[in-house]
Amino acid sequence: MNYFVFALLAALMFGLAPVFSKIGLEGLNPGVALTIRSSVITMIMLIWVMFNGGAEALSEAGPRGWFFLALDGISAALLGQLFYYYALKSGDASVVVPVVAAFPIFTVMVAALLLDESITATRLAGLMMVVAGVILVRM
Repeated sequence: MNYFVFALLAALMFGLAPVFSKIGLEGLNPGVALTIRSSVITMIMLIWVMFNGGAEALSEAGPRGWFFLALDGISAALLGQLFYYYALKSGDASVVVPVVAAFPIFTVMVAALLLDESITATRLAGLMMVVAGVILVRM
């Protein structure tokens, strides 16, 4: 499969997940919900790794890879997901999800600082559209 099919499948999964999350969060602390979610993911991924290279495959990342993937996990899978669950627990999924989906604003800014990526006029226009979209869904 090419990247576009994977991107569409990811969009489908990211589109379904908030509905499942909103239902699953009923009467549950977001931290407990995140623990359940993370435990299930960890078990599935450990099985996947066992069938796809095992411990040797994990060592391929190297110290730098482990460090930055750990930062990724802490920022997105832990803190981002926890804040998202708190927002989803008390807010409408149809508002919370588009606001959270505004993350490219931050990605572009941080990538310009840390990865020396340029902020072109086209990217800036796209970011302004994202901001406009967030404003519109909040109305």
